[in-house]
Order: sequence, then structure tokens, then C-alpha cells
Amino acid sequence: MDRIKVRLINYTPRPLETVTWAALISYWDKWESEAFERTTKSDVEKHLPKVLSYGHESILEHAVFTFAIEGCSRVCSHQLVRHRIASYTQQSHRYIKLNPQDIEETFLIPESIKEKPKLYEKWKKLMKDAIELYKETCGDDIHQEDARYILPQAVRTKIVVTMNLRELKHFFGLRTCERAQWEIREVAWKMLNEIAKVEELRPIVQWAKLGPRCIQLGYCPEKDLMPKGCFKRTREKWSKIAEI
Repeated sequence: MDRIKVRLINYTPRPLETVTWAALISYWDKWESEAFERTTKSDVEKHLPKVLSYGHESILEHAVFTFAIEGCSRVCSHQLVRHRIASYTQQSHRYIKLNPQDIEETFLIPESIKEKPKLYEKWKKLMKDAIELYKETCGDDIHQEDARYILPQAVRTKIVVTMNLRELKHFFGLRTCERAQWEIREVAWKMLNEIAKVEELRPIVQWAKLGPRCIQLGYCPEKDLMPKGCFKRTREKWSKIAEI
């Protein structure tokens, strides 16, 4: 059962109109602030794809998107926060005491481990022991900010992520690639899918080529480092999302 949940919570109102209006300042001598209210979908379709095709992407920074991510591991969130041009607010184990349910609810265990029954049992035992020691530590009048040191990186977390559209393109380029670690890759594809599901946002997926770098560049920059057939698989996967 998939327990990693990603939702697009909020974004700049009329984001495509905003970046189009911003783009016009550079070459429209009659540009004015009031022109934003007059910017239409037709204006967007006329100007934005052309501007982006020239590689002028700074305008994308004027549209901002906020996502809620639940159920990913601390391994994943540590990778996520490496993308520095973004804002993050994460569930605190200093202020929130972990309330363990079952192992699967509390920790994210890779499928590669689950496929090996003996190893999987050892993982579950280790995590059960970690939970018991955590609870014992908290129950011995020690604050959870110290008890949390025993928790494995596999512990599930919640995090709010806000990125501008230009940084999202960079993020997708790296993290939807098949070479990315499986969990951050899953989160990235779900974030991209959240954008593509919104009718007013869907065109920007194609116009800005939001997706893996092979989609952005038209070729695979990782070359022989990539698994066989990934270029075809990735293009097919991206095409389905871009045409939702």
C-alpha cells in the first residue's frame, strides 16, 4: 500500500498570466502594472511558449507553488532540503512525541528489503526495538528532543515545501530521472502530477518542459550511466502526465 501522499496546496493566483505579464516588461514599451488585469489566456498562449523556447526562464521565478508531503522518510526529506532555493517546514520530533502505530505506519521500509523475508524480519525487529527504547526513554522523564536520537532515518515524516517554478524545473530535472533514489523520485513524479492535474497549469508542463533532464534537453546527459531503455520509459511516462 502506497503511504507517501503529495498534494499541491496552493500556488500563485493566475500563475501563467503572472509570468507572461512579467516577460512582457522586457520588450513591450507600453508595459504597465495595470496590464496584468488585462492579460488573458490568449496572451499567455501567444507569448509564453515563445519566450520559454528562447531559454528565458527567470520569469518562472514569479510563480510559487506549495506542496504538502506526508509519509516519506527522513532519508527522503534530507535529500529534498538539499534544494536550497525553496522554503521548508517539517514535522518536529522536538515538539511532537512520536506515537507509534504499527511498524509500516511508523517507518518506511524499502521494497528491496521486503522481498527478502529473513532480512525483513531483522529490520522489523530493529525498528520495534527502537520504538520500545524511544518510549522507555520518554517515559523516564527525558524530553522527546533527546529521545528522538534513537529513531532510524526510516521514520516517516511530514513536510511543507514551497518552490518557485524555475526551481521546480531544476528539481524535476534531477529527481524524476531514473538515476535518482527511488523515494525522492516517487515524490518528485507525484509533485509533477499534481501540477499537471490542474487545468490552468497543465500547459506549463509542456511549455517549460517540466520533467527529467532528458525531456528538457532532448537527450540523456547521463549517457552510459543510465539503465537500458530508460530514455524510452521516461518519455512515455512524462507524455502521459503532460497530456492528462
